[in-house]
Amino acid sequence: MPIDNTQTLPAGPRTSIELDGDEALRLLGSVSFGRIAFTRHALPTVRPVNHVLDNGDIVIRTHEGAALTSHARHAAGPGVVVAYEADAIDPDTHLGWSVEVTGYAHLVTDPDELARYQALLSPWVNQTMDYAVRIRPDLITGIRLTAADEPGKA
Repeated sequence: MPIDNTQTLPAGPRTSIELDGDEALRLLGSVSFGRIAFTRHALPTVRPVNHVLDNGDIVIRTHEGAALTSHARHAAGPGVVVAYEADAIDPDTHLGWSVEVTGYAHLVTDPDELARYQALLSPWVNQTMDYAVRIRPDLITGIRLTAADEPGKA
């Protein structure tokens, strides 16, 4: 079957507006899906995951065999360095926003907290997810993409 490469290109240029940290976290909390980036065998790895924002921390569920679970379990100090990205960009107009967070991830070990996250965050893959990983943001950046003639709107 042939691949249809036809697409409508959005009209006009875009303006990229930097978001402050509070607005970036608000937008990140408005979606439930993102991508976590970490190192695996000394190479960058990116995985799509669902998340919940809890008191400024990003929480995801994971399982025993996951590389991130192992890294977070064996990390010394504040945790393992990760990046997290979420966005809402319209595929037709290319307008929207993107938020990137860099911080330390560690396993949630408190049984009450873990139970709360298991209730708040349902896995979207058909797999047992017995663990939760909390990401504490150290660096929060984001942009809003607007039409060049409409500053501040997305």
